[in-house]
Amino acid sequence: MTGKKPYPANITGLDLSGITKVAMLGMGDPNILPLWFGETDLVTPKFIRDAATKALEDGKTFYIHARGIQALREGLAAYHKRTSGADVSVDRITVPGAAMLAITCALQSVVETGDNVVIVSPVWPNIFQAVKLASAVPRMVRLDENWETGKWSLDLEKLFGACDERTKAIFIASPGNPTGWMMSAAEQKQVLAFARERGIAIISDEVYGTLVYDGSVHAPSFLSIAEPDDAVFVIGSFSKPWAMTGWRIGWLVHPTSLATAMGVMAQANNTGAAHFLQYGALAALSPQGEEFRKELLARCAKGREVVDRFINGQNQIRWMKPDGAFYGYLHVEGLEDSLAFAQQMVKSVQVGVAPGAAFSLGDPLDESYLRICFAQDAEKLADGLNRISAALTPTSVSLF
Repeated sequence: MTGKKPYPANITGLDLSGITKVAMLGMGDPNILPLWFGETDLVTPKFIRDAATKALEDGKTFYIHARGIQALREGLAAYHKRTSGADVSVDRITVPGAAMLAITCALQSVVETGDNVVIVSPVWPNIFQAVKLASAVPRMVRLDENWETGKWSLDLEKLFGACDERTKAIFIASPGNPTGWMMSAAEQKQVLAFARERGIAIISDEVYGTLVYDGSVHAPSFLSIAEPDDAVFVIGSFSKPWAMTGWRIGWLVHPTSLATAMGVMAQANNTGAAHFLQYGALAALSPQGEEFRKELLARCAKGREVVDRFINGQNQIRWMKPDGAFYGYLHVEGLEDSLAFAQQMVKSVQVGVAPGAAFSLGDPLDESYLRICFAQDAEKLADGLNRISAALTPTSVSLF
């Protein structure tokens, strides 16, 4: 067959993320210790599974409102009130399917071909891929490493300076993946003021909002300071806090004025999340769900300490201890090709990690990093860390 193909450049130019390239080498192999994906090793709690099973048995298999069942949206409004103190009306909440679809809806709401989105990085690769799919241009503004303080930081002047007349949105993930960096309330106020003045939307990924280690119930949220019709879009998900990664249910809090449009977008993109699964999500918002969320946070806190203790015994690996989320973004001295090293570790020591190169668009600074998920059983996590150490040097000392 000859002739010009109708495929646009934003499609033909897509490539698999570095995380996927590593995982494809060993996914499903029981001998591989997987630390590459952003999920705990816990199965979704039984009370959540039971609620979805009952809904299925009760015949909850029909079309429903594409923005989500009313009870779930009301439950999410109450969740935001008790975790971040934000008053969010049900009209501002849409449950289109997975959180990634919520991000897609937010992007579709604000960008047109040739616009750009300024993204705080390092960041989960699906974000800049989604911007490309929306025919927009991702502009990365990297967090600064400060090894003296042991903290990541964001230079707001650099962030604002990256915005121009074609910037339609600023994307911020806080707590962040892969760094665990958390934006302060004061910084959020400055970003909101700038965005209002310039007519730029804010897309705030707050999926890890309750997975924080300073004793707070929730990380600072844009919902606490934004007005109902500010161009602010906040992403939430059941995947991380309730061990529901395979369920693909997330939600979007959006401006009130976009309520009708969100119903249309949810229908056009996915026709909404599966009916019976939404009852499992609703169960996650119950008091039982609150208890599980606390248990998972404790598991993550323990994993965070296991990684910290491991790093304190290393000469070649260091990190800036994360304030939130459940990732270790490990800096490996002398590492220059994170993808090749991560792929080799699958074969040589049978551990799966995510290469730092996956979290930026060619920034050489991320080539010296590897990301692991520490929301794991402590002994299994320690085993994985020891395997990483063994891949670096055969003389490294084990944790246990």
